[in-house]
Amino acid sequence: MNGPAEPQCSSKGCRADAKWQLRWNNPKLHTPDYRKTWLACDEHRVTLGQFLEVRGFLREVTPFGAATDAPIS
Repeated sequence: MNGPAEPQCSSKGCRADAKWQLRWNNPKLHTPDYRKTWLACDEHRVTLGQFLEVRGFLREVTPFGAATDAPIS
C-alpha cells in the first residue's frame, strides 16, 4: 500500500492524523468559488490557519471526519 493509512496533517514533517480542513484560495490565481484544502492536526490548526490568513487566502476551517470529506490539494 502507498501513502499513509489515514489522512495526515499538511504541516511540514507532521505525521499526526488530520482533524481539521482549512479551505482556501489565492484570489490572484483562483476564481472566488474555487477551494484548495490543507489538512491539520489539533496542534497545527492555528499556525497553518495564520499562515493562510496573513496572505488573505483562508476561507473557512471545518472539522475533518474522513478522507471523503474533501479533496486534498
